[in-house]
Amino acid sequence: MRQPRSAAPAPATPPAAAAAGSGPGMSALCDPSGPPAPPAPATHGPASPLSAQELAQEIKAFLTGVDPVLGHQLSTRDHARCGLLLLRSLPPARAAVLDHLRGVFDESVRTHLATLDDVASTGPQHLRPPLPSHIPSGGPGLEDVIQEVQQVLSEFIRANPKAWAPVVSAWSIDLMGQLSSKYSGRHQRVPHAAGSLNELLQLWMGCRATRTLMDIYVQCLSALIGSCPDACVDALLDTSVQHSPHFDWVVAHIGSSFPGTIISRVLSCGLKDFCVHGGAGGGSGGAGGPPPTPSADAFPSTAAVPGEKRVPKIASVVGILGHLASRHGDSIRRELLRMFHESLAAGSGVRGSDPSLQATVPFLLQLAVMSPALLGTVSGELVDCLKPPSVLSQLQQHLQVFSREELDNMLSLAVHLVSQASGAGAYRLLQFLVDTAMPASVITPPGLAVPDAVREACDRLIQLLLLHLQKLVHNRGGSPGDGLLGPPPPPRPVPFLDALRNHVGELCGETLRLERKRFLWQHQLLGLLSVYTRPSCGPEALGHLLSRARTPDELSLATQLFAGLVVSLSGLLPLTLCSCLARVHAGTLLPPFTARLLRNLTLLVGWEQQGGEGPTALGARVGEAVSAQLPDLAPLLLHPEEEVAEAASSLLAICPFPRGALLPAQLLSLVRAGVSRFFASLRLHGPPGVSSASQLLIRLSQASSAGLKAVLQLLVEGALHRGNTELFGGEGEGGNENVPPSSSASAYLLETNRRHTAAVPGPGGVWSVFHAGVIGRGLKPPRSAQSRSAQEVIYNTQSLLRLLVHCCSVSSGGAAGDCWAAPALSPEAAKAVAVTLVESVCPDAAGAELAWPPEDHARSTVERDLRIGRRFREHPLLFELLKLVAAAPPALCYCSVLLRGLLAALLGHWEASRHLDTSQSPWQLEASCTLVAVMAEGSLLPPTLGNMHEVFSQLAPFEVRLLLLSVWGFLREHGPLPQKFAFQPEKGRFARDFSREGGGAGGPHLAVLHSVLHRNIDRLGLFSGRFQAWPASAPPQRPAP
Repeated sequence: MRQPRSAAPAPATPPAAAAAGSGPGMSALCDPSGPPAPPAPATHGPASPLSAQELAQEIKAFLTGVDPVLGHQLSTRDHARCGLLLLRSLPPARAAVLDHLRGVFDESVRTHLATLDDVASTGPQHLRPPLPSHIPSGGPGLEDVIQEVQQVLSEFIRANPKAWAPVVSAWSIDLMGQLSSKYSGRHQRVPHAAGSLNELLQLWMGCRATRTLMDIYVQCLSALIGSCPDACVDALLDTSVQHSPHFDWVVAHIGSSFPGTIISRVLSCGLKDFCVHGGAGGGSGGAGGPPPTPSADAFPSTAAVPGEKRVPKIASVVGILGHLASRHGDSIRRELLRMFHESLAAGSGVRGSDPSLQATVPFLLQLAVMSPALLGTVSGELVDCLKPPSVLSQLQQHLQVFSREELDNMLSLAVHLVSQASGAGAYRLLQFLVDTAMPASVITPPGLAVPDAVREACDRLIQLLLLHLQKLVHNRGGSPGDGLLGPPPPPRPVPFLDALRNHVGELCGETLRLERKRFLWQHQLLGLLSVYTRPSCGPEALGHLLSRARTPDELSLATQLFAGLVVSLSGLLPLTLCSCLARVHAGTLLPPFTARLLRNLTLLVGWEQQGGEGPTALGARVGEAVSAQLPDLAPLLLHPEEEVAEAASSLLAICPFPRGALLPAQLLSLVRAGVSRFFASLRLHGPPGVSSASQLLIRLSQASSAGLKAVLQLLVEGALHRGNTELFGGEGEGGNENVPPSSSASAYLLETNRRHTAAVPGPGGVWSVFHAGVIGRGLKPPRSAQSRSAQEVIYNTQSLLRLLVHCCSVSSGGAAGDCWAAPALSPEAAKAVAVTLVESVCPDAAGAELAWPPEDHARSTVERDLRIGRRFREHPLLFELLKLVAAAPPALCYCSVLLRGLLAALLGHWEASRHLDTSQSPWQLEASCTLVAVMAEGSLLPPTLGNMHEVFSQLAPFEVRLLLLSVWGFLREHGPLPQKFAFQPEKGRFARDFSREGGGAGGPHLAVLHSVLHRNIDRLGLFSGRFQAWPASAPPQRPAP
């Protein structure tokens, strides 16, 4: 030997050395299999070539493991160096040397893991002693040998990569696979392969032996990457099949280092292997040979070639690409699409074409089925890849070479793949399939014509897809009776349906287009999606259909969806309304859709109530659901968009109220919103537009006595509000006043008060200030004329009065056909109107005594009386409301303060008037006549005195004042008290018998009237019969016509 060896204890003889001790082993050593070896490099070699004797000694030492000079066993280090010397000097010995080095690397890995186990067993992390510095990470005395092995193999690879790189790469990758499988789970420091891949990668890359093997393989792949890396990739695939999943860390590291090469070569090698083992669509060998019979198994995992022990590499291809998909998804997608397009472009559609090109489509389908990660990588751009009609035509021609059974298998794979599609590409894929399967029409844009065979194939694919999804959804483990609030079924995810969760709105919009087959497919898909994602998508889909349907045909889609889901989903309608109203109040549902939703709900409720051909069961359920949402529907009556408010009014006008009494808060909220809606409709649409609001208020007034009072009170207050007075011919307070700006200095409140306090008070007491103008600026300018025509004012007034009469009417049906001049009004309802009138016109007089004071008492209430008179002049509606109150005695008694104030104001005017006749004061004349007629209608005056207004137009102002004074005197003596009225069953109303009151028929108060008649006998003689007080026993006979 040329170098003395140490006397270190030698390890056991390696298996390779023991096996090579005989002659046949020597023959195998000198004649190794594989390509011819290159000449040994001189770098780091001996100073001079070994002689034949020295070479024989080295071979003997390597085979026996004994030093031929000293006679002791060689150590692992010396034995390895002996092999390296032979590898340098005798290249044909490489197979034996590399096989021996497997044991060296195995010993290094075992020692490294044992050292880690010993350190880990000493205690917690912070108490563990550091690793001894004299023990290297690769084992005692083996680190330098591992480094020498790397140097020697690197020299060979650099010198002749074509000869050495395939052999060394196969050796290194196979050795890493064996080591990974051998030590997986056997040491506490080695995590299980099913755990974190990063932990495995950190552990093995921390070992000097495995890291050296990885560096050697990377060098081999780098050396062949420009010429022919298939040998390296084949070795990687074979090892991955044998040692997966323990080998995954190697694949992940190498794939991250060479993504482009690994992806393309892995796919190429996998496709070649698929042609032999996969069977589906690939040739068996010769170009003209028939294709092999496809396997019945959709996921072949055994060899298809008889007698061959190799396992198909497609599982390894799936594993490698799956590891690379997270970081190199774009590269994988481009490569897969490139293979697909190349197969279509080069395929001639005949049996004699390249088998690999024919097998590309089945191979890609198989890859996608076995790897959801690859399917997700490609699904995003799959639609763009298939959209051009030329691609579909090429694909059709490409698939013509397959048998019917093969096509059925691929169609089943395609259905499975579509059901597993996820992400944004799932919805695009659905739209592509639906658009392609749609029948041809005359409006098809040019250039988009699809062959009939392709269209029929997509049609069949969609039908099979829906059938497959139906099986997946209804076999998830939940029973059909599970409701929305019940326990959810066991999760069995369907990625395709999960991806469509966020596209429910688009699906509903496409369904409502009613395009032949499209809406049927998408309607069925909506039902499956609702059952699968319960309880989220069902209410959302039904809400979209209800808010977007424009015609009864479109609305029927919502009813059909409900009919299909009502068995599986209980409580669907209430949840739908809750979600829709939540979107409305949040502002996410646009006003046009909100109005359409409310109108469709109204139509559904109307179908049920009318007993027509509509879905009556659904209508009843909608009515119940709507009645439960009254607090959320009431604010919609005040919506700023007119169409939304009108639709809400129509819905609430016909929907049933909850069973039992409405809560006071709900009732008041509905009444307020309904009254506001009534006046808004009257302003915008006139009397024809208030029907729904009127119907709603009538129903609310019939719900309870509190509802009746609230409706009447808010209607009267709203009619007298300055924002609505112009609807009824009134004048807004301060709305039309235009006070010219003063050119002088502004007035000072202190000086004005000093002038008032310096004056001497008069005998009448405290001065009263009348707001007739500003001193120095003159009187207030007259208010501008009303903007509405007289006919419009009359129509508006009649609409309001008609609504009030309906609300105040007694619920008996006897007076249903009578005119409103003699209505069967409820005295309590009329009393509510009267009290509201007093509170609105003169709030400070509310609750005043009903009895009339003497005439002199009016001097202390001059300001209040003038204010009351001014309000009556500004609001002509007040007289109409008084007539309504007077039609239900004794309700007019509660307006006593208003009647007294108006009468006092009229007395003051007629007393101050110096005109010869009353025609110069038209408003006062009309007010005087109406006041007396109303009090007669309300049984506050006897008929004799109640007829005096008929002659007011023929009298002088002072004569009218005298007659009104007689009215005041009568009311002072016979006060307007409700106790004086008695119910008369024959009339069905309260009435007052003046004959039972002393002087109740007029008595001395008729003297003034008769005196006025005598003074104007030439003009008023014909009226004398109207003012005669007849005894109660002899009532006047009405002359025959």
